[in-house]
Amino acid sequence: MKINGVSYRSVWVDPNDHRTICIFDQTRLPFSLDILRLTECAQVAHAITSMQVRGAPLIGAVAAYGLALALTKDATDEAMERDAAMLASTRPTAINLRWAIERMLKHLRPVSPQKRVEAAYKEAARICDEDVACNEAIGRHGLELIRKLAAERTSDRPINILTHCNAGWIATVDWGTALAPIYMAHDEGLPVHVWVDETRPRNQGAGLTAWELGSHGVPHTVIVDNAGGHLMQHGKVDIVIVGTDRVTTRGDVANKIGTYLKALAAHDNEVPFWVALPSTTIDWQVEDGLHDIPIEERSADEVTMLTGQTASGAMETIRITPPASPAANPAFDVTPARLVTGLITERGRCKATAEGLLSLFPERQA
Repeated sequence: MKINGVSYRSVWVDPNDHRTICIFDQTRLPFSLDILRLTECAQVAHAITSMQVRGAPLIGAVAAYGLALALTKDATDEAMERDAAMLASTRPTAINLRWAIERMLKHLRPVSPQKRVEAAYKEAARICDEDVACNEAIGRHGLELIRKLAAERTSDRPINILTHCNAGWIATVDWGTALAPIYMAHDEGLPVHVWVDETRPRNQGAGLTAWELGSHGVPHTVIVDNAGGHLMQHGKVDIVIVGTDRVTTRGDVANKIGTYLKALAAHDNEVPFWVALPSTTIDWQVEDGLHDIPIEERSADEVTMLTGQTASGAMETIRITPPASPAANPAFDVTPARLVTGLITERGRCKATAEGLLSLFPERQA
């Protein structure tokens, strides 16, 4: 994707030293485009936990590079296993993180310590390249849904798509998941318009999704999180497309807090509710998402405080609650498979059921 006409990925290796990992500081967007240069594994861990880098596929890719960075300091078996465990513990809900670390370890354990650094950087690069190809394929399969809606239109109004949180290119290595079909539809000339949930408490929709879509020229409107149901009731949403941090074998979906409420509203108003994901987001070990997916509890400060840009252009953080009031901050919720119209993967679309997933991934048959 492009920023001001320049093509970027969301993570890359510095071409000068071939070691430093570069990412955008997503906590500074949309007001400042800052590039972070990560030279140590601890910096990568901090970037993940502080959400300077976020989005399930991107977290996995950056963590893979984090392990490569760790090996530049100590490539022994003991250190590699220790650093891998530390990175894997930085975010509990997104399954891509664990998948990427396990893939790196499987690839690196047979490699001698003297050759591990080069092998690690090459494997991390492969993870990134595969993510880009995967998301592009998700975009193509999702595009067919938007084309169908366009063909069924009986008026000149645009195809209204609602999305929650940020599942665009800044949440992956490139293209994105939920936004990939939207970018492709826009580039094809289809008249799309996106309702962008603000996505409290961190406002990834208002900050990141709106910034992405605006940079690409996609028509969009930011709405408060609770407006989605109202818009659906009045026929102003044609389809909901969201991303996910983990999907179970029966099709339950863990995504940013508030997704479940959108699924309920969509179900009540007969609006298609689709979830876009790479296969690396499927947890083949878990069936019941409500009971078996760990839900990250984040700092209450994210709820009680807001950071933004003042009229003078300065960045300020303000409190919006009484100082003595406690706050809870579950970062994700689980949408039961019964509320999901279908899943969009790199291999195609399927129902949010065990049978649907296995039809696309038959190698996972027991």
